[in-house]
Amino acid sequence: MESESQDTCSFYRLYSVALPSMVHGPRATQDTAQEHKTISLSLCAQPPLDVYHRLSHLAAASLARAHHIKNPKLTPAAVTTTSTPLSPHSYGGYSITLKFGTPPQTMPFVMDTGSSFVWFPCTHNYVCKDCDFSTGQSEDRRSIPTFIPKLSSTARIVGCLNPKCGWIHNPDTRARCSDCALNSSNCTQICPPYLILYGSGSTGGLALLDTLDLNEKKVPEFLVGCSLFSSRQPAGIAGFGRGETAVPSQLGLSKFSYCLVSHKFDDTQMSSSLNLTGNSISGEKLAGIRYTRLLKNPQVQAKEQFSVYYYLGLKNIMVGRKRVKIPRPYLSPADSATGDGGAIVDSGTTFTYMGREVFEPVAREIETQARGYKRAKEVEALTGLRPCFNVSGLKMVSLPSLRFKFKGGAVMVFPLENYFSIAGKAEAVCLTVVTDPPGREEPNGPKVILGNFQQQNFYVEYDLKKNRFGFRPQKCA
Repeated sequence: MESESQDTCSFYRLYSVALPSMVHGPRATQDTAQEHKTISLSLCAQPPLDVYHRLSHLAAASLARAHHIKNPKLTPAAVTTTSTPLSPHSYGGYSITLKFGTPPQTMPFVMDTGSSFVWFPCTHNYVCKDCDFSTGQSEDRRSIPTFIPKLSSTARIVGCLNPKCGWIHNPDTRARCSDCALNSSNCTQICPPYLILYGSGSTGGLALLDTLDLNEKKVPEFLVGCSLFSSRQPAGIAGFGRGETAVPSQLGLSKFSYCLVSHKFDDTQMSSSLNLTGNSISGEKLAGIRYTRLLKNPQVQAKEQFSVYYYLGLKNIMVGRKRVKIPRPYLSPADSATGDGGAIVDSGTTFTYMGREVFEPVAREIETQARGYKRAKEVEALTGLRPCFNVSGLKMVSLPSLRFKFKGGAVMVFPLENYFSIAGKAEAVCLTVVTDPPGREEPNGPKVILGNFQQQNFYVEYDLKKNRFGFRPQKCA
């Protein structure tokens, strides 16, 4: 009984009832009558010791990630359907394992649809600062698996004249290969090192070509980064965004999909699957999936990263039965000149981000519809989340529903545990959406970033061949 009580008090333990997880087409009118969702609160004997710290960490990491997405900085073959386990972690991301080299070396990667480069910690001399999230130590090489190039007979450093070097750096050979003679075809200069800055960390190293072993098929000369140093990176990153260096492009995928298990299973053996579908087959057709078109990416000078994101046509945001009034330019497709506005989906962001122009009216409407509960300002200060509501002593709490309506009619209805989290000894619940502090807004970039916390227990599909984004509610574990 004690273990059951402790499980009930786990970090993300929320229960929702009464409302289906999706509305589409004619059903929307029927379902919108149910404007609130109810959660059961089970009081714990002891609150989780680090619950405020974890919420604060995830909120800060989500906001840092959003700032990077809005202001990115980067310094200079088809397969059949296959799948790999996809696991949740307390640092806020989901990881997969891939095998590189001959013989293959198995490496963990954070699965990231908001970037396009693939890299792993590399060599015995790999150094990572503030990367051991489990022990809190600033540096621990032993806890981070590293790829050893000399143990792979197929690994080789990318030459400067190799066209794949141009995927990372300037495509102009003369600009990036200054030591090569003009029109030379026999230059020994290697591809310049890369340095990548993420929202809360960085990595740098040299580009390699090696074999990616997918069990069903081996993919030779896959471009991958051999990172020699990093900061605040729990593992390598497998970029699944748009772009030549990304996994979908290098594998010639027509589609990839995943189902994210709840974060309450963080750092456990629980996992779901990331499915990769090649161009030669259409893949399994699943019932109940709602689709919206993937929009054209803005092409902004000095913001090339904007071309990597998956932009969605977010039409409206509904709180309860009310459509929140948000100026159209913020939700409409991004401005082609500045990249300002629009919505993207990003598996690497934990809590959904909204620019202040979007967040404030959404938060106000939630507060209005939850006016029976007092704001928990002290919890907001501890977690960096708002609004938080005081629910001390209550066994049941009713909160307004949250929906994203997309162009084409698809509606994503979020389960309550996907946008509210219990804080402390069940004395408060907090909205798990972040925004910029006053005066620190990024001027351009997406106004809405749909994070992985809100994608929990949804089947999500990126249909690259038909250029559409699909989803349906589904228990992933």
